[in-house]
Amino acid sequence: MNKRLLDRTCDAIQAVPNDLLSAAQHKIDNKTKPQGALGQLESLAIQMCLIQKNLSPRIDNKALIVFAADHGVTEEGVSAFPPEVTAQMVLNFLGGSAAINVLCRHNDIKIHIVDMGVNAELEPHPELIDKKIRRGTRNFALDQAMTREEAIQALEAGISCFFDAHAQTPMQILGLGEMGIGNTTCASAMISAATGIDPEEATGRGTGVDDTGFRKKVDVIRKALDFHKPDAQDGLDILCKVGGFEVAGIAGAALAAASEGVAVVLDGIISTAAGLVAYLIRPEISGYLISGHRSVEIGQAAALAQMNLEPVVDLNLRLGEGTGAALTIDIVSAACRIMREMASFEEAGVSDS
Repeated sequence: MNKRLLDRTCDAIQAVPNDLLSAAQHKIDNKTKPQGALGQLESLAIQMCLIQKNLSPRIDNKALIVFAADHGVTEEGVSAFPPEVTAQMVLNFLGGSAAINVLCRHNDIKIHIVDMGVNAELEPHPELIDKKIRRGTRNFALDQAMTREEAIQALEAGISCFFDAHAQTPMQILGLGEMGIGNTTCASAMISAATGIDPEEATGRGTGVDDTGFRKKVDVIRKALDFHKPDAQDGLDILCKVGGFEVAGIAGAALAAASEGVAVVLDGIISTAAGLVAYLIRPEISGYLISGHRSVEIGQAAALAQMNLEPVVDLNLRLGEGTGAALTIDIVSAACRIMREMASFEEAGVSDS
C-alpha cells in the first residue's frame, strides 16, 4: 500500500548534518573582524552552510507562502475584528496592496496566497491557490476544530503548495505567513497545550482586544484545553483539537521544505505555533527553522524555547502575514553573502589578533 504524502514527506526529512560545522565556524571566525562581531549574522551564515552542505551558501530564489483560513472560535468573541476581515484581506493580498506584498516586492520574494479555509466563496484568481478544506474550523470551545482526516488533508495541502512552488522555481529559502481572524486564540491554545504553560502565559491581545476581551480569550482557551485534553507530544492531536487550517498549511509547507533541504523562516506567534506542530511531528526539522522576529504576543517565547530558536529581529511587530519573515529572509541572504564575499585576514593582508 502506498504511503500518504505526509508520511513520505516526513520520511524524507533528515536532520541537518554537522559535518561542516567546524569548517564553517573557522571560516566565519577568520573574516576581517573580531570573532563574533557580526552577531547573529554569523550563526545564520553557519546554519545556511550546514543546510546547503556548502561553505559558500547562496540564496538565488526566495519565496513566501501566505495561508488563510477562518476559525469557528470567533463565535466566542475573542477578536477585535469581525471574521469577514479574513476574506477581505485575502483580496487585499491578491491586489498587491498589503504590508506583506510591499515587503516581498522590496526584497524580491515570490509570494503565493493560499485559501485553506476562508469562510467565503472567493472568486477564482490567477494568484489564488485554492486548497480549501472547509469554510473555517469548528468552534473548538464546543467541538474539535477539525477531524483527523481534515488535519492530514490540510497538512498535505501545505506540502503540495511548497512542492508546486519549488517545482516552478527552485528556492533556497521559504518564508511562511498567515491570515485568519481568531488565529492568535488558536495559536495560544496550541502553544499552551504543547509547552504546558498556563493559558494566561500563552495569550496576548491579538488584534487588540480590551481587558474584558482578553479575560474572555484566556477563559475560552483554558476551558477548551480542559475539555479536549490534547496530547502535548502529538502535534496532530493538538492540531485536530484546537488548531487552524492555515496553521496546518504552514506546518505542512515547513515539513516539505525541510525534506528538500530548504531553509524555513517562521514569522510571529501563529507560524511559530505551526512550526512547533511540524517539530512535534518530525523533530529533525529543527535545523532548517529560523525564527523571523520576536512577536509582541507572549506565547511565542515558550514555543521558540521548546525548539531552541532565537528570533532574528525585534521590531515590535504583531501584524502576521509573514512580514517579519520577509524582513528576515533578506538578513539571511546578507549572511550568506558575508560568508561568500567577505575577505579573510590572510586574503585582505590584515593582521590578525
